[in-house]
Amino acid sequence: MIDTHCHLEMKPFNKDREDVINNAKNSGIEAIITIGSDLEGNKRAIELSEKYDLVYATVGFHPHDAKDCNDEAFELIKRLSRKEKVIAIGEIGLDYHYNHSPKDIQKEVFIKQLRYAKEIDYPVVIHSRESKMDTLNILKESGINKGVMHCFSGDADMASKVMDMGFLISIAGPVTYKNATKLQEIARIIPDDYLLLETDAPYLTPEPLRGRRNEPAFILHTARFVANLRGISEDDIIRITTLNSRRLFKFGELSDGVIAYKIRDNLYLNITNRCTNECSFCVRFHTDYVKGHNLRLKKEPSDAELIKAIGDPTQYKEIVFCGYGEPLLRLDLVKKVSGWIKQNNGHVRINTNGHGNLINKRHILPELQGLVDSISVSLNAHNEEIYNRICMPAFKDAYKEIIAFIKEAKKYIPTVQATVVELNGVDIKKCREITDELGIPLRVRSLDIVG
Repeated sequence: MIDTHCHLEMKPFNKDREDVINNAKNSGIEAIITIGSDLEGNKRAIELSEKYDLVYATVGFHPHDAKDCNDEAFELIKRLSRKEKVIAIGEIGLDYHYNHSPKDIQKEVFIKQLRYAKEIDYPVVIHSRESKMDTLNILKESGINKGVMHCFSGDADMASKVMDMGFLISIAGPVTYKNATKLQEIARIIPDDYLLLETDAPYLTPEPLRGRRNEPAFILHTARFVANLRGISEDDIIRITTLNSRRLFKFGELSDGVIAYKIRDNLYLNITNRCTNECSFCVRFHTDYVKGHNLRLKKEPSDAELIKAIGDPTQYKEIVFCGYGEPLLRLDLVKKVSGWIKQNNGHVRINTNGHGNLINKRHILPELQGLVDSISVSLNAHNEEIYNRICMPAFKDAYKEIIAFIKEAKKYIPTVQATVVELNGVDIKKCREITDELGIPLRVRSLDIVG
């Protein structure tokens, strides 16, 4: 885990700061970002980053302290930002709840710091409280496209607008509170690539520790809660948010492409990045990552490499041929690895676009009998015209062939289902009528919800 926002430099940690940092390390916290908010706090944050390997710092003036950001102080911020372990400008923004600094001064200082962050190409850490429209307008005008909305407390509309600008959404301890239903819904629906977690320690301690001083190690409670909201494992949420932290703040190493990756109780096999469709909604055109796993392959794996990566097939509910391409482009490999999985008491599923017969120029489903327990076919549209428009298949009459593939699959594969992604122009009701006629279930997937 990475705690992307806390205040180790503050007085509540003076008596046991070293113990707090050791607690974090012993809890598996890989990095802590301690956030500057006033002149002295910025200096102390940098001192801590220089003393402890896992601590990084940001520099900036919090809206409460904007009144103190005169020319001399701002020049010092610029000098401090050049320190080796300073990775962002922040905490900056607007706070109209307390108005410890006048609104006009808050806006002036916010704009000034955004301009500087853009000049040096640093991400920004944004504080926004009861200041939605001014925050959105200033961010939009700034042209800044990388940063994080810290301890998000806005509504779904604000979340959507800042993500459109390129900002990540950071969720803190309040998401665990019983009355935080709106925040919980936002934390549930934020796309993986836009999600971060933080403590904001010493503030906002999560349940079940509420009432105690917060500290970085407590981020694990927030992580478990958010994982449960999103229907994924604690490992998934840790991997996703750690990756997002590294990508935004540019520290630590990013992983190479993986050939086997776990989501919940399933293991997915990423055997090719090639596909015979170019679907407009396909995640591979937008990111290299699914649930924090890098799926962009440098080379296609061999059967021996896959078998080694799988290990014991019985530890998974299903082993799924999926990844960033069409698995039936590598039919021989699928057959060989599926045979090994079945011999070792595993369960096999194939996620396919239904082009397998077209790709291999023969009826391939009899060859999969006894090797595959389940097959999921991407229907994706209620007619050929819509399918061709959104999926851009390499084959003529691909949609008709998909229907034929599904009909044939029922003869050889025990469980067959179809999937469709919710998109404008796709009639889900008509898709369901098609699958009802075919005698198979239809799974409807939400756009941006992958895995």
